[in-house]
Amino acid sequence: MSENDLRPTPVHLRRGGVSLLLAEDQFGAPVIVHWGGDLGELTTQQLAAFVAVRRPGRPMSALDYPRQTALVPTTAAGFTGTPGLEGFRVGADETSTPHPDRWTWQHVSTGDLDAVRLSGSDADSGWLVDVELELTDVGLVRMRTSVTNDADGDIWLSAVRNALPVGAHATELLDLTGRWCKERTPQRHDWVQGTFSRAGRHGRTGHDATLLLMAGTPGFGFTHGEVWAVHTAWSGDHLTYAERTPEGECLIGGGELLGAGEVRLARGERYTTPWLLGAWSRTGMDALSHQLHTYLRSRSPRTRTPRPIVVNTWEAVYFDHDLARLKLLADRAAEVGAERFVLDDGWFRGRRSDEAGLGDWSVDADVWPAGLHPLIDHVRARGLDFGLWVEPEMINLDSDLARNHPDWILKGRSRLPGEWRFQQVLDLQNKDAYAYIHAALDSLLREYDIAYLKWDHNRDLVDVSHQGRPAVHGQTLAFYALLDELRRAHPRLEIESCASGGGRVDAEVLLRTDRIWPSDTIDAVERQHIQRWTSLLVPPELIGSHLGGPSAHTTGRSHRLGFRAATGILFSWGFEWDLTTLDAEQLEAVRGWVDVHREIRPLISTGRVVRGDHPDAAINLQGIVSADAARAWYVVASVASTATQHPAPVRLPGLAEDRIYRVQGRTPVVDHHRLDLADSWTAGPGLLVPGRVLSTAGVQLPVLAPDSALVLSATAI
Repeated sequence: MSENDLRPTPVHLRRGGVSLLLAEDQFGAPVIVHWGGDLGELTTQQLAAFVAVRRPGRPMSALDYPRQTALVPTTAAGFTGTPGLEGFRVGADETSTPHPDRWTWQHVSTGDLDAVRLSGSDADSGWLVDVELELTDVGLVRMRTSVTNDADGDIWLSAVRNALPVGAHATELLDLTGRWCKERTPQRHDWVQGTFSRAGRHGRTGHDATLLLMAGTPGFGFTHGEVWAVHTAWSGDHLTYAERTPEGECLIGGGELLGAGEVRLARGERYTTPWLLGAWSRTGMDALSHQLHTYLRSRSPRTRTPRPIVVNTWEAVYFDHDLARLKLLADRAAEVGAERFVLDDGWFRGRRSDEAGLGDWSVDADVWPAGLHPLIDHVRARGLDFGLWVEPEMINLDSDLARNHPDWILKGRSRLPGEWRFQQVLDLQNKDAYAYIHAALDSLLREYDIAYLKWDHNRDLVDVSHQGRPAVHGQTLAFYALLDELRRAHPRLEIESCASGGGRVDAEVLLRTDRIWPSDTIDAVERQHIQRWTSLLVPPELIGSHLGGPSAHTTGRSHRLGFRAATGILFSWGFEWDLTTLDAEQLEAVRGWVDVHREIRPLISTGRVVRGDHPDAAINLQGIVSADAARAWYVVASVASTATQHPAPVRLPGLAEDRIYRVQGRTPVVDHHRLDLADSWTAGPGLLVPGRVLSTAGVQLPVLAPDSALVLSATAI
């Protein structure tokens, strides 16, 4: 490891095929001159020359000197776009506009990280600003900014944002939006002058969160085009934006979205932004997705062990908790090969529907006179571990907790906010409320053999404050603290982030949990799209995907068993189905799919995710390729009627061009979920084909019915 105090000279960070070049402008402020492809090994003279040729001249009708976009852009420097710092000082006599103009730099280099720590000060405004800028071994940028109040009088922060420059030839934007049961829906448009801004004001990440905001060359896809992307790693209100100014700046960035007066800094107090993650690729979205997966996997609280096959009880029994019925479900779960049994909503005091009970986190003695021990003992005896659903941040008005402590409910005025699924929000910034929830969960985990918590969050935070200020910032930090405390006390505990399905999916919550539930819908067509785009950020082993019943609970649509099963087998798989209703043929089919998943599973937590760019929107392809490219699995799904009777060949990305592969159809033959494939090559023992052919020319698909899928494997020989 090396650390060097730097005078303001060009600093060239290089990792993973990416360069980030930092220099100073004529006033000594740090400027990112380049973020993108590796510039190679450059001498000091060459770096200086590169910086010089990228320096703009003095424009007409502007400041009387050349201006560059600083690492922390401010209006005081003449920047006309979205400033990096906004706020004011109470009682300031002269200026309170922040503009750090005295900077020190420190270069930190380790085996897997190249970083610069920068500190700026502004004597006039009394703001101290620290910026951490890192480039990881796979080329991922991490950036965050801290503000410290260094003078008398409080600073009221409005915004602290981080932004990164993008090449001007990136003229197209792609981000994600959505709603409940239709999360992560892509939208693409031209990047024109002005600010394209996506704000999340849900008190949680939100079903409509952009996840990644991407800028790229026209028509960029999964496997082609130069692409830049950012993600704001925060589980509360946030902002992500892309900005192209008339002066020529092209920036993408983000930060926490602060309410008025939400963060107020007394002298000596400090605020730090969430991390902004930045990824670049010259070969499409898959490559930048790989950077993000590598980062999250390296920081995941769990080792990269195979994820257990889960049976969740919600769509099997709903609130009808009957010990005999649940034991039978556990028996059937073990019979088909499941490894984890999760008891969903309905187990705690007064919880016979979603209208009561939240907050009273003790086992309902009327339903469970001997507690959960008989069920857990039965589940464990069948070789499964046990998980439990909780929603600790919420409270029903019809609960003992609400009746005894109405002052623990978050609200923004004298009346309560409108109910949402008959519930309100518990104020975790209230120390007594926090202590109560922590003690209740800790007590459950100490009394029962619980390996897993399914942690739900079923409403937005609407019209809420704490001690007269907006509450989202503090509530989010308290949520993080609660997770951290429980994990320290119970180090083997695994936690799933479920917020009405996919309402809290972000890189920060992923550092504290072991799986996300990407959507409350298990409709296979919807899931094909949701999982495809969710996995741009989230590694597949952290994405829960279950095989549901014949009719989807949320949409009412029916799909063949094979299509439903194939949709989930490349992820953290399981069942959301009353398995006790399966007949012998269905049981055989399910076991066949379990066998295929177990064969794939070692790759899921270690392999590289790939996706196909197919000319027919009805065809979805997703795969996982081993790190050495010796083994790969693909699921090719027809999510609608294809435009032509014979779909165009499908390219199998990620394979080594100079190796020979045995490519086979591996869809379980017991499952008649598609048209007759007897005349297709997928029905045979496999073919030996060079990787170059598979990845560039592709394989011909058989005639696929709508809502059907094929499983293919490729093994190097």
